[in-house]
Amino acid sequence: MRGANHGPVGVGHQTAPPFAGLANNERMLPWKPLRCLVLSGFAVLVALAFLATRGEALSGQVQLIVPGVWFREGELTGLGHCNNVFIEMKDYMIVVDANFPSGAQLALETAHRLSPKPVKYVFDTHHHGDAAYGNAIWSKAGATTLAYVGVVEEMKRFEPARWLAAVKERPDVAALHLDAPEPPQKTFDKSPFILKDSTREVRFYFFGWAHTRGDGFVYLPKDNVLCTGDAVANGPYNFTGDANIGNWPKVIHEAQTLTTTYVLPGHGVPGGPDMLEGQARFMIELHKAVAAAIKQGKKLESVVPPGTTTVYGSVVPAKTTITLPAAVDQWVGPLLPAQVRDTWEEIAQKKPHGDIEH
Repeated sequence: MRGANHGPVGVGHQTAPPFAGLANNERMLPWKPLRCLVLSGFAVLVALAFLATRGEALSGQVQLIVPGVWFREGELTGLGHCNNVFIEMKDYMIVVDANFPSGAQLALETAHRLSPKPVKYVFDTHHHGDAAYGNAIWSKAGATTLAYVGVVEEMKRFEPARWLAAVKERPDVAALHLDAPEPPQKTFDKSPFILKDSTREVRFYFFGWAHTRGDGFVYLPKDNVLCTGDAVANGPYNFTGDANIGNWPKVIHEAQTLTTTYVLPGHGVPGGPDMLEGQARFMIELHKAVAAAIKQGKKLESVVPPGTTTVYGSVVPAKTTITLPAAVDQWVGPLLPAQVRDTWEEIAQKKPHGDIEH
């Protein structure tokens, strides 16, 4: 099996959270809606990631997006952590993504520093380890883990094999002494599922199969904030093994029907709605380029030659002859050979790559 676990103040009420109590690697930054600043920071992030020397330069930072909503960038390099979003309701907190166990512990500590309110819900955006393997940490702390029903279905499909593989590679997973990942405790099958109180409404959407069969989005209509999980990444972080690559842009286009100012991805830094368009365009260009190579009679072995490398803990092909337009360079990185291979197999076998044994 190919690696898949690379790689969760009420509105208008200004409460001063104890920012000074944040851990050393958690620097509080205000949200700056300047596109040039976001892109500049992202360019630095990608450059450092390519050199595998990114360290703690940006990861661990906590940003206030709007009053009562915070974004914490996960420590991807070395730890595989996803990003987390913290949403403050009147009497409790919601966290987007459970993370790996070590990431869950950091996110739990962050939540306690941001607000004295308890974490009531933790939403798993999908079934991968970086989004859901920390469920047991949160449930032990008293939270209810929540997900679209497709997340549980994917866990039944791929677990406990992936969990047992992670036990051998990740001390934080092994330390839980569990035979399988804890599934979300509460699920919904009608979209949107809504949590609402006098301060804020939170909608949980399922728009279809993109990154995984269970991709969930979190939308705050009053604040125009969209949390995407790994269905949208701000950078070269797209794992396509469990994906429906051909359908992925359609899912994003559904998300684009929501009025959005702030987009908070599963990996990469926060941005605006142009991130959605860029991610969709990347998938379209990837599919188009691979389809053209197949139509030209090329063989997969010539397009993705032998040789592997390790990217974010997954062993993937090292090279590809496929190139994509400069307009999507932001999403092109060391995972491209694997993305090309997965897209090729999806087209050749005429079914979503997630339905192909891998």
